[in-house]
Amino acid sequence: MNRTMSATLTAFPAAVLGAVALAGPAQAAGVSGPAFWIDGQLIRTVATPTDLSGTGAPDSSYDAIYSFAGNQRNVAEAKPGDVDFNGGRWQVHELTFPSGYAAARSAADRNGNGEIDSTAELQVAFDSGTAVDTGRILRTFVCTVNRVPARS
Repeated sequence: MNRTMSATLTAFPAAVLGAVALAGPAQAAGVSGPAFWIDGQLIRTVATPTDLSGTGAPDSSYDAIYSFAGNQRNVAEAKPGDVDFNGGRWQVHELTFPSGYAAARSAADRNGNGEIDSTAELQVAFDSGTAVDTGRILRTFVCTVNRVPARS
């Protein structure tokens, strides 16, 4: 291998890593840590730098992820194996908490783990009026979902 090719092959990984870092969080891809809840299970993802907004795809071709705006991990409505799972196509729905997040958590945290961790619990918050889906879609994208591995 000549020196020019060796230098090019050595520089390439650094250039790719730099491009990913410059792309920022919305464009970065990779395996996450615990990202959101589905049916009381913590889920991690493999994010892709996709943006499906403006594609014209019907809302029914996406599953919802409900955004808790930093109050806790988000909650998604479907997972692989569910009959209505859309294969990792997601719309992030904005939530508001008219009486504050603590009131929603108090009304809906049925299993006592300190978070609303399923759509069943979230439905309790909706029904009590302590959480509201504003109808605003914050992001539309693709990512896989995988259970967070049990710690040894």
